[in-house]
Amino acid sequence: MAYYATSLIVALVLLLAANTSFGGLPVLMSLLARDHRLPHLFGLRAERPVYRCGVTALALLAAVLLIAVDADTHRLIPLFAIGVFIGFTLSQAGLVRHWATQKPAGWKRRALINGTGALLTTLAGLILLTTKFLEGAWVVVIAVPLLMLLFARIQRYYTAVGDELELGRIPEPPDRRTASLVIVPLGEVSKLARHAVSAALALGDEVVAVAVQADPAKTQALQDAWERWNPGVRLDIIDSPHHSLVQPIVDYVQRAAQDGRQIAVPIPEVEPLHRRYEILQNQRGLLLATVLRARTDVVVCMLPYRLCV
Repeated sequence: MAYYATSLIVALVLLLAANTSFGGLPVLMSLLARDHRLPHLFGLRAERPVYRCGVTALALLAAVLLIAVDADTHRLIPLFAIGVFIGFTLSQAGLVRHWATQKPAGWKRRALINGTGALLTTLAGLILLTTKFLEGAWVVVIAVPLLMLLFARIQRYYTAVGDELELGRIPEPPDRRTASLVIVPLGEVSKLARHAVSAALALGDEVVAVAVQADPAKTQALQDAWERWNPGVRLDIIDSPHHSLVQPIVDYVQRAAQDGRQIAVPIPEVEPLHRRYEILQNQRGLLLATVLRARTDVVVCMLPYRLCV
């Protein structure tokens, strides 16, 4: 009976320890993200007050560790113990600095207590590190400097981005409005085409629809349908004998952007009512948007058309 009771207590303690990690580390990662030492996405919170990205990253790292040690948790004990003592040392040293900076009443006694604690946890951590070095403690020796290097590189990147964007400084007046061109990629005359052209007419001064065709018969049919519809927008049909869709439109946009005009490319995209049908829709619009963003400086936006089925 005592064995089962002890096992249950140990399981509850481990459960609380795991919950502490999932409750504390995502918050710590959000603080590091706020200080520009981790990607800013770790500072984003979901609808519930949870740092979802931090929780996901912690779960993935825990899974990687379990796979690396072949689910033998005894091999993780040195890492756990050293991590605990490092945390205790940092917190005690931080309190010593706090007391020495603020200097409230009785601060010397408090600083002495915390300093003694920091010294003892440092010694315990060093002893564990040396005695358990070959049993897995070497991971800490490699991981901690790499993490510090990673934090420094991320902060350096954010600092460089802030300097280039002149964050915190008043920018120059905006450029005067220039003539704009809205290019609408289309496949055929349909309600989706009407939705896209209507949105494009509200966005810019000049609108042109672009279609890519490889079959002369389909090209003629599209021209006839466009003339019958007569939306008041020019239609340019690009011949693509190799049945390529994305590259001809990218080349067209690049040529149009050579005169310095502001160009926008709204890409119509069908969104089904139920997510299970998304796999049935082609992803050409997403692919086109990705290539345009990578190869041009035009404004690219997805224009959703939500189905009722």
